[in-house]
Amino acid sequence: MRCTQPGCTGSIVDGYCDICGSPGAAPGGSTVSGTGGAAVSAVSVPTGQLSGACRQPGCTGSIIDGYCDVCGSPGAVSGGGSPGDAAGGLPGEEQGAPVSTITRGSSRLGSAAIGSQRATGSGSTITKRVGGGSRRLRSARLGAGLTQVPPTPQIDAAKAIMANPVVPENKRVCPSCGSPVGRGRDGQPGRTEGFCPKCGAQFSFTPKLKAGDLVANQYQVAGCLAHGGLGWIYLAKDKNVSDRWVVLKGLLNTGDADALAVALIEKQFLAQVEHPLIVEIYNFVSHDGAGYIVMEYVGGISLKDILKDRMRAAGGSYNPLPVDQALAYILEVLPAFQYLHDLGLVYCDFKPDNLIQVGDAVKLIDLGGVRRLDDDESAIYGTIGYQAPEVPQVGTSVASDIYTIGRTLLVLMAEFRGYQSTYVAKLPPAEDIPAFAAHDSLYRLVAKMCAPDPADRFASVDELRVQLLGVLREVVAEKQSGTALTSAASVLFEAPVVVSDALAWDQLPALRVDTTDSQYAWLSNVSADDPKERLAELKHPPAVTPEVQLARARAALQAGWAKSVNEVVNQMLTLDPWEWRAVWMSGLLALQQQDFKGAQSAFNAVYGQVPGELAPKLALALSCELGGEPDLAERLYKICASTDANYVAPAAFGLARVRAARDDVVGAVQALDLVPSTSRNYPESRRQRAELLYEAADGLPMLAQAMDSIERVRMDPVERAELGAKILTRALAAVTAQGANRRLLIGSIPADEPELRDGLEATYRTLAAAATDDRERYALVDQANDVRRWTLT
Repeated sequence: MRCTQPGCTGSIVDGYCDICGSPGAAPGGSTVSGTGGAAVSAVSVPTGQLSGACRQPGCTGSIIDGYCDVCGSPGAVSGGGSPGDAAGGLPGEEQGAPVSTITRGSSRLGSAAIGSQRATGSGSTITKRVGGGSRRLRSARLGAGLTQVPPTPQIDAAKAIMANPVVPENKRVCPSCGSPVGRGRDGQPGRTEGFCPKCGAQFSFTPKLKAGDLVANQYQVAGCLAHGGLGWIYLAKDKNVSDRWVVLKGLLNTGDADALAVALIEKQFLAQVEHPLIVEIYNFVSHDGAGYIVMEYVGGISLKDILKDRMRAAGGSYNPLPVDQALAYILEVLPAFQYLHDLGLVYCDFKPDNLIQVGDAVKLIDLGGVRRLDDDESAIYGTIGYQAPEVPQVGTSVASDIYTIGRTLLVLMAEFRGYQSTYVAKLPPAEDIPAFAAHDSLYRLVAKMCAPDPADRFASVDELRVQLLGVLREVVAEKQSGTALTSAASVLFEAPVVVSDALAWDQLPALRVDTTDSQYAWLSNVSADDPKERLAELKHPPAVTPEVQLARARAALQAGWAKSVNEVVNQMLTLDPWEWRAVWMSGLLALQQQDFKGAQSAFNAVYGQVPGELAPKLALALSCELGGEPDLAERLYKICASTDANYVAPAAFGLARVRAARDDVVGAVQALDLVPSTSRNYPESRRQRAELLYEAADGLPMLAQAMDSIERVRMDPVERAELGAKILTRALAAVTAQGANRRLLIGSIPADEPELRDGLEATYRTLAAAATDDRERYALVDQANDVRRWTLT
């Protein structure tokens, strides 16, 4: 039978076309399906129970839209099957639709033997592959592929239960005002229940649930896991869902029946939270007048416990996490915060206790304090030392969440003494934190996250994540030797332009255009090359946006119109005082006008706003080099060279200039050696190396190194010959004055007068042949004749 597919000339063999692989038409017009070629019959899909009482044993819920509003179980399926069990199709697949032939068609093609096929065919005794290449695929999970964080083992739920659930007296504080309560005196233990002597609020540190209690006729309590700000946290088994482990955590505002009802309604919005980095919320239940959130059990270890384990291993001394690991943890959890913020929620109480590591992943737990961004009435839950200082007055926000993330990061990577007292609302001096002293970008990152004014913090978690990732790259790079071999594209800056050993304002990285700007398309059509003509085109845009203003400033810079640049900068900063791109433009103008102190001020401000970017560091390094701050310039150039391959050449040239200026020839040569041979700037680095060694040469060995610098390097022949002539001339003078050293080669020429004269003569004649001016050619020929060795013929 011929294939019925349009344009196909194949035949149906065993139910499928031998050319295109399509199934043949079955008798009666039905579509062939399955390997045996059996026809698919039309089968009605069973429908589930859409309303009524839940039929799960012990559940008091109701079926709404096909699922129980208490246990979440699906309604009963009519017809005895389960949803999606219809023969011949997947759930949601239209019955009778043509079967896809893409996979079947491609499966006809031959495939090279690999894996078990290759092992069997070759007679190998290997039966399976263990480990191996999957490691490099998994390594990018925690640490973004830049660093490694030791995985943690899965913790058995039963072993996590507290044997003696008691809150230590030094941890007992009033849930309302934070004052110490329940403390012992005169040798008598403190009360676990009572009223705060300061504010009168009731407190209780006695577990409300005990092992064996059945909460909401579904969750059987196994014991206490921990005590938090909302009371005890319990481990339980879900008797309706295969005895899975769950966690019960108390709700805020459940002091009476009305408050309990309100609290349960308020927290229903957490049911919409569904993210792989956030603990899953299963249910909201009440028991004996108290409300509980039912959550997924996460069998890992909290970052707080990881810090405690490190402290015990260090003999009781605080042993913070390595900076790269601390950054890796925070980087990994940031998408969870952005997800919550996108839903209009704020987490409120982030701290090391609430981030769990499970294997090589993390999960954000404890959603008891999560609230809506527009919630101005419900209680706010936070922890002293982590909560933003403005929260008691103005409430929570995205900025207050970012503050808690910054404080958590600092606690993870440093011994942050006084974070709940002296430094409860500010950062300690940078010199008191070793991590800050070692990594200035890290200090600036945390300083922006924890800025006293919320408006000075990162505008979003996404913005924070970009900068934190850049800081992580820098921290990891500084731990390694050598220069960067890879580069990472910035979302804010283009790569630097390197056209020579010098670095000018217009060779610094350009700002990337914001493609979300409303005038992006219009700006793409502004194509005049002359900056003055371009300014004229930019004069009447459909709307004046930041990108239009930046385009004007750039064109004015290129035209040399300083007044116009200042006007644009002032206009932008008047509309948005946080518009760091305008400050960047003012820094470029200062460099152009050789106002190096002004450039330093501008680029330093930009650095503080985007601490993970290398462009401000390179610009600041140049400003410091030209403005009399060589030590700082050297430090910044080294950071750029070690972090990103695109920055190696300009940073290496800058390092060489700084070191050469203080007569550190060895250091300058080492800087030029940072440029890899694969770089297009390698020939220039070798030329500079030769020039440095030639100028500083105090004998034949350095002259030999100078000549070696340009050997076997692709460069302009005339430039090579000119530099070679200078080196050979000085070598000839040294041999004449100090004597020959035939074992030392200047390039390929022994350091002896006859050979050096021959080599120098040949070099001059090469230059004469390339000369375009007759007078210059004759002079070079005369020099060649003057230097040639004397002979009797």
